[in-house]
Amino acid sequence: MPDTTLPSSGTKDAVPAARDLPTVDITGWTCPAPLRDQPRVVMGHGGGGALSAELVQQIFVPAFGGEVLGQLSDSATVSLGGVRLAFSTDSYVVRPLFFPGGSIGDLAVNGTVNDLAMSGARAAYLSCGYILEEGVEMPVVAAVADAMGAAARAAGVEVATGDTKVVEAGHGDGVYINTAGIGLIPAGVDLRPQRVVPGDVVIVSGPIGLHGVAIMSVREGLEFGVEIESDCAALGGLVETMLAVTPDLHVLRDPTRGGLAAALNEIASASGTGVVLQERDIPVPPTVANACAILGLDPMYVANEGKLVAFVPREHADAVLDAMRSHPLGAEAAVIGETVEAHPGMVVARTPLGGTRVVDLPLGEQLPRIC
Repeated sequence: MPDTTLPSSGTKDAVPAARDLPTVDITGWTCPAPLRDQPRVVMGHGGGGALSAELVQQIFVPAFGGEVLGQLSDSATVSLGGVRLAFSTDSYVVRPLFFPGGSIGDLAVNGTVNDLAMSGARAAYLSCGYILEEGVEMPVVAAVADAMGAAARAAGVEVATGDTKVVEAGHGDGVYINTAGIGLIPAGVDLRPQRVVPGDVVIVSGPIGLHGVAIMSVREGLEFGVEIESDCAALGGLVETMLAVTPDLHVLRDPTRGGLAAALNEIASASGTGVVLQERDIPVPPTVANACAILGLDPMYVANEGKLVAFVPREHADAVLDAMRSHPLGAEAAVIGETVEAHPGMVVARTPLGGTRVVDLPLGEQLPRIC
């Protein structure tokens, strides 16, 4: 077993040594690597890939328990007084706070609205918690709050409650935001990966990779000949348009951290089906493709903040696709693949050259702090 001792530097902020921590038995953890070989949290644990999944499954799920948490969806489906609700929470630590196409305020609203929409719910109320770093300029805080208010009004959701905390200078990064949201799930809607069956059609709502590349270009000072804007948007209206065609959609997911690849792998694993993609049909904007080629990235692993991927019964696929294309946020929707009985739990892509490659769950995030 690897040495899990956490050395103490003796400073006030040092991580306590392992002898000072409660005893935790890691021998029963189901995955021997890489979580049990990581005595400290690393950035990859927040990237939405394999490290994130192991952190949740090996520490948080056993600690909290409960059937609802076990859903491990973007939002939990709960019943209260005979009413089905979607309930979600998320935290936003994006750097920089403002980027082409949005800000941390827009993300905080749209991200939570979208998590609820992936359960078929229209967001009704949000909570908002601000963690401010001592020394951040008041005009910055005001600009973030104004952006958040405008995004909430555009999405038709009310920020109903909130909280503010301030941490010492050097212990934050200007502004962090936590949101939680609730919304009603319409009767007859049941969106979850366990409903996916072989033969389902996989549809993505538009071009992928825009948010991650937009953040990267600003953060790293990169120029690609044209400004790339984030796709940050609230997807509730698009989902309503899809459900108006049929409530019998099988699952929806917004491919944020870990990109399209992470979302597809999570659904394949939870449903026990294989996914076959046609790589040439995946909409990748030329600017994103060029930027990823320069940086050695795969667009399928780059984060999005205004796209969804849908698994739709084949008999409804054409009508749903037409409805998506009638909505501004789905105008470039495309069929990118299907589910199959073969290779359950695995995602593969057929390349334009006729080959096949495995699209794995990413280990971490190619670019951290993107939401």
